[in-house]
Order: sequence, then C-alpha cells, then structure tokens
Amino acid sequence: MTTLSAPAELAQIRITRRSPAYWRVTIVNPPINVMGPEMVREFQELITAIEADEQLKVVVFDSAVDEYFLNHSDFKAKLEDLTSMPAGSTGLPPWPDFLVRLTRTPVVSIALIRGRATGNGSEITLACDMSFASTDKTIISQWEVGVGMVAGGGPMARLPRLIGRNRALEVLLSSEDLSADQAEAYGYINRALPDADLDAFVEALASRISRFDKWAIANTKRLVNTSLPPDVELGAGWDACIESLGRSAAQDGIKALTTRGFQKPGDVENRLGYYLGQLASRGKSESKKSAE
Repeated sequence: MTTLSAPAELAQIRITRRSPAYWRVTIVNPPINVMGPEMVREFQELITAIEADEQLKVVVFDSAVDEYFLNHSDFKAKLEDLTSMPAGSTGLPPWPDFLVRLTRTPVVSIALIRGRATGNGSEITLACDMSFASTDKTIISQWEVGVGMVAGGGPMARLPRLIGRNRALEVLLSSEDLSADQAEAYGYINRALPDADLDAFVEALASRISRFDKWAIANTKRLVNTSLPPDVELGAGWDACIESLGRSAAQDGIKALTTRGFQKPGDVENRLGYYLGQLASRGKSESKKSAE
C-alpha cells in the first residue's frame, strides 16, 4: 500500500495499486470519516497523481471506516484553513476543483459505497462516473438545507441532470436520508447490491474495464461528458455554501445538533435526517411561542 505525501499517521486517503491500470482509493478518517482541510489537501494531491499517470484507467473509491463512506465536513476545523487554500487548476476552490477534475479526467472513477455518504460523500458519488452501494449498509444524504446551509460540492448542478429537477429538489430540500434502494430507483446511483455481493461486483467491473484500451475509454468518456454542467455552476454553489456558513441560521443549527451529539459516533450521525426534522419541529414550536 502507498500513501500520499502526508505522514503515515495522518494520512486520510490511502492508495492501493491493484495494477498499473487500477487503483483503490480508501478514505480513512475514523471514527466517522468527516472531511476537514487536511483531507481536502490530500484529495488535491490524489487528483494530480491520477491525471499524471499515463497507465491508470480505473480508480475505485471506498472506505475503511465502518458505517461511513465519506461524511459531511468537519465543523470543528477552522473555516479559514479551508477558505485560505489556493484554487485548483480549474480556478475553482480545492473541493469543487477536485470534483470537476475527477469527472473530466480520462480515468474511470467508481464509488463503492458502504455506510453513510452524507454531504461530501454524496458529492463525490455524483462526481464519479459510476456508483454502487450496499443495500444493507448505505445511506445517502444531502443534509445541508436542514441545518440552514447550502451544499458546496455541486449537487444543485449535478442532481437535476441525473435524476430530474423535481426529484433533485426533493433530495436537497427534504434533507432526508435515502436508502440505497431509493437512490437506485431515482437514478442517483447505478445499482444497489446486497452487501455480500458488492465487493466482488465492483472488483470484477473495475478489473474488466482496466483491461480495455485507454484511448477508447478516454474518448468515450470525453464525448459523454458533453452533458456535464459548466464549472461556473459548481463555483456558484461553493460561494453560496461559504455565505450560508456565515449566517446565524446555519451557526445555530449546527450548534443545536452538536449539543445532541453531532460529529460524534452515535444516534445523531446514524439518523441525521431524523434529527434535522426534530430541529425543524423545535424551530416551528419556538416561533409559535414567540408569536403568542
């Protein structure tokens, strides 16, 4: 196994080279796989390595943390540590830059989802070329509106093209947890598979594609990519996300979740959609009392 340039004890992304043409990229930030500035930096290093490797054809993203594929952002980290990072090669900030480059690189990207794909986890799923999820263990969520935020990794640009405008609005505005079966039914992911079958299916598919001609893979992907949203749409989403984080609604919402156990292993993280609904019910009740 090879890690990125971060010290081994700090590395949150690990690369396993199954062959010169096929890599596994494993997300490792226990206990709940939140994404802070350090992970964003490592994703930047990763995409640069992917783009530079002429033999690479397939990358599969998975997780080494039980119950979490990739979670929401780390709200204990300093926001300026993220916003002060230089823009990537697309001109976008580092996280949307990574997602855009992943979608456009002439390498096939596959998300193998086992556990929660919340916020950032959903966004990397949408940026990948294909996604396959465990029916037993997967929850997908764009949770941000429920806490007074706007998502920053492009789901407003990508989801309507993938599942249609009305369903995209349902996903984004409800902030509900979606099962793998529901995500498959909407076209959010390629397939939901029994957990026992997931690894073998993805391994066989990734290995099969990795044996095909890279020129044919790259040009097929380039032509399919004509349907992608323009980069400016993802940039606008990021700007709205950062603006939302400065509003009292988001700050109060995150604080209220944190008092209940947010960003710790436990029921709030496991049933985030439920607790977002509880916040909304509490806010309605408090508004009614104020009016009285």
